[in-house]
Amino acid sequence: MAAVRSTLTALARSTALAGLALLGLAAGLVMLTAVLLTFLVGLVIVFPPAVRLARAVTRWQRVLAARWSGITIDDPYRPAPLPPVPQADGWYRDGRTLYRKPTIPAFNKRWNWMTKDPATWRDLAFLVSAPVAGGFVVAAPLLAVAYGVAWAAGGDAATGVVWILLAVIATPWYAPWAVRLHGQVAAALLGPTEKARLAQRVTSLDAARTEAVDSQAAELRRIERDLHDGAQARLVAIGMTIGAAEQLLESDPQAARALLGKAREASATALQEIRRLVRGIHPPVLAERGLGDAVRALALDSPLRVHVTVDLPERASAPLESAAYFAVSELLANAARHGDATEAWVDLSTQGPALRVTVTDDGHGGADPERGTGLRGIERRLGAFEGVLAVNSPVGGPTTAVIELPRAFRQRPVPTTPWRLLGRLCWVLWPIALFPQGLVAMVFKLVGSPVKSWFLALHVPEPFQWPVIVGMIALGGGLLAVALASTVRTRETENGACA
Repeated sequence: MAAVRSTLTALARSTALAGLALLGLAAGLVMLTAVLLTFLVGLVIVFPPAVRLARAVTRWQRVLAARWSGITIDDPYRPAPLPPVPQADGWYRDGRTLYRKPTIPAFNKRWNWMTKDPATWRDLAFLVSAPVAGGFVVAAPLLAVAYGVAWAAGGDAATGVVWILLAVIATPWYAPWAVRLHGQVAAALLGPTEKARLAQRVTSLDAARTEAVDSQAAELRRIERDLHDGAQARLVAIGMTIGAAEQLLESDPQAARALLGKAREASATALQEIRRLVRGIHPPVLAERGLGDAVRALALDSPLRVHVTVDLPERASAPLESAAYFAVSELLANAARHGDATEAWVDLSTQGPALRVTVTDDGHGGADPERGTGLRGIERRLGAFEGVLAVNSPVGGPTTAVIELPRAFRQRPVPTTPWRLLGRLCWVLWPIALFPQGLVAMVFKLVGSPVKSWFLALHVPEPFQWPVIVGMIALGGGLLAVALASTVRTRETENGACA
């Protein structure tokens, strides 16, 4: 029963995706018409609505790919432009022209945003090619059943039954595979390109650099304040005490000895404060023995019962280890101070080339990065390394914080896999099956050309010519889909590989 339910679910999803491919083709034709009207006739007002329609359809493709295939596809679009800002005199400048109202400058900004974004034209290419790149693949069982019904209605019931039986037999394994393949094709065509990812990364790094500079300035002010109010004041007091002892050395040796004892105690306290300050800057155990042992030492000093698990293949860079160490220290301190926790668990592991740190405590929960300055400080510190902090802290507990720092370890070369070789082969073969053996042969068949050339479909008997033509088009689309899917899988493998 479960297998039947799974098959029916996959078949329903395949039907929905095939319908969405046809809807995407309609949206693509609308956008193509808008492009022609805009750039040939000058009717620019039809372009923005067409782009919004195309983006709405492709957004549904991304949503369904994430929901049904488990493949998350990020939006590839550039950030929307900000509204025009008036000058001091109240006018709006757009290039060398001034406007009293912001309507035209706002339109020009959005126009440039849409036309100069490569993702706009990739959406158009995807929508126009959607039936071939994905529609034929996911709709293959339905097409086979429809073709069998057509043969049965035409009087050849045996051939129709064969096609229907083939569709029924192949659907249980083919339909789920086609749905997953659709998600990979959508990820290859609708996801951000490497150039777009690089632009987004530059933007995030710029923001992280600003955060890091501010955090470093705040850290320097804290160190200066601790030195000024702590060790420096204590050392000044020690000097004054020793000076008073020198004056009493001959007249009152007993009092001088007492003052020197106080100076010795104050110097020991000052030394402890300086050592704490040094450990707060960069703990010696972290520099000498690495992140794992440093976190174990931190667990021994914590008022909580801390269980530490370490599974790291090698040491990361010193700045990154320092950021992870102080993040763990802040999380344990928050658990003890604000969460009333008694026990905590720290896990240090890898996720591909990334360092993943998981801290869980048995406190009462309720931690929120938006309200906690300590958690915001952790996010700022991690932001300098493109790290992220995810906190799950329901009221009543427990609290789980996950830190992930990408590219913490070296990446190893990805070996050539059979899937990668298959992808390369499909990249070579799909144009041959789709265009000359499929679409061009279809045109020759429709116009009734006597030339058969090397088109396979035109050399088979008449009843099988159209099935071969449709099969070649479906084969070309399937090879293209497999090639795109191999690209996505290879990219994921490269991103997940580490030394």
